[in-house]
Amino acid sequence: MKSKTAKYTTIILELSLTAIGLYLIKTGGDPQGVMRALPYVCIGIGCGLFGQGMGNVISERAIRNDPDLTKKLDIEKNDERNIAIANKAKGRAFDMMTFVFGALMVSFAFMGVDLIAVLLLVFAYLFVHGCSLYYRFKFDKEM
Repeated sequence: MKSKTAKYTTIILELSLTAIGLYLIKTGGDPQGVMRALPYVCIGIGCGLFGQGMGNVISERAIRNDPDLTKKLDIEKNDERNIAIANKAKGRAFDMMTFVFGALMVSFAFMGVDLIAVLLLVFAYLFVHGCSLYYRFKFDKEM
């Protein structure tokens, strides 16, 4: 587990990342190139990480003084049935993602979206499926 200072330091860094994004929006003037998207990326990443960090801190505080609840949550988290359900849900989501992103790439190509954007989407799609094949072969050898 992380120490308290590390948790709170990361929360402060996440808030500062959000503040930097807001500052860049306010003082940006007429941004060009990467600077058009950078403030919004900083805000998105900062807010997302802040929410996750604060959620972890709040959940740890909620169960800190209740050992029975802590034990119950650990059992539920490590239960084979729950792990199997989570893995099956991930598998179904991956199968759905295959068709959704395939249709999205085709529709982007027909709509005349920039070639760079379509190619980035295709490369990301192929990368995910390449990782899937890699792990499939790896797990086939192990089991």
